[in-house]
Amino acid sequence: MLYWLTFLSDGGDFFNLFRYITFRAGGAFLTALIFGFVFGRPLIAVLRKRQGKGQPIRDDGPETHLTKAGTPTMGGLLIVGALITATLLWARLDNGLVWLVLFVTLSFGLIGLADDYAKVSRQNTKGVPGKVRIALGVLIAFIAAIGAVWFHPPELQGQLAMPVFKNVLLNLGWFYVPFVICVIVGAANAVNLTDGLDGLAIMPVMIAAATLGVIAYAVGRVDFTEYLDVHYVPGSGEMLVFCAALCGGGLGFLWYNAPPAALFMGDTGSLALGGALGAIAVVTKHELVLAIVGGLFVAEALSVIIQVLYFKRTGRRVFLMAPIHHHFEKKGWAESTVVIRFWIISLILAMIGLATLKVR
Repeated sequence: MLYWLTFLSDGGDFFNLFRYITFRAGGAFLTALIFGFVFGRPLIAVLRKRQGKGQPIRDDGPETHLTKAGTPTMGGLLIVGALITATLLWARLDNGLVWLVLFVTLSFGLIGLADDYAKVSRQNTKGVPGKVRIALGVLIAFIAAIGAVWFHPPELQGQLAMPVFKNVLLNLGWFYVPFVICVIVGAANAVNLTDGLDGLAIMPVMIAAATLGVIAYAVGRVDFTEYLDVHYVPGSGEMLVFCAALCGGGLGFLWYNAPPAALFMGDTGSLALGGALGAIAVVTKHELVLAIVGGLFVAEALSVIIQVLYFKRTGRRVFLMAPIHHHFEKKGWAESTVVIRFWIISLILAMIGLATLKVR
């Protein structure tokens, strides 16, 4: 919205700053951060009053989690609220990619909100049936896939860019749509599975978002893409504003989610943020790089898949408990140890993901 102030500029005054994506990204970050600080406490007070006993705690989980009973959930409202407010304020609203990513984020957030509400109202860890959640997610991702094909330039439509290999595009044709569905739905559910400890999911999400923001800025500039030998995606640079807003909102939430958490993000936040990461990867043509940058989320999801399949086949378990962060808790790691070590892994993976921009 504030971008339109550039029409008041003569090219050498303060209003000219709003032309620059980096300036607007900084503004989006600060706006989302302040939003989190201002509305965090009031939101916690409202949620505590409305939810009573807070988020239900699994009986079969680590015993230390029982002390978290009564903590309110739906904290994703704080993140998504900050993210959408800052993006609408600082991003270019004539950019279709911005609206596509906002659509995915808000839609998955609504699915998560319904799931959290069902859990809290019934005081049961089972919310919206899994098949319903997946079906709605597939529908949202399908719309996003069609939108991505529509907004991408003709030479990139239906194409899968290969990291590391210079100028290599794999033409998926109509298979690109189901591929995008897998990326977005998979990312949303992978982040959802990771959200099991105080601060565990939000920091890797911010790290991944910051990394994708840098990539988006690079692939949205012709001069950078020529230097780096990557594919130019017109308009994708605006994703830096969105990613900065996500990081600011995430930090504002982490202020209250730091151990011991006063607020859980719930499915409202985890599904929205996971869907957002998937959508950003799609619009920037870096779907495969997301698997590297978000490798922690991939590992968490794979641990659940492996555990379920192996148990059905043999009646035994590979991990003491899945997702894998609970396995390490069962092995005696302190919750803070698991969280910080997983943050370190996320940072390492982010550096590897960024390296794919230059290694060609």
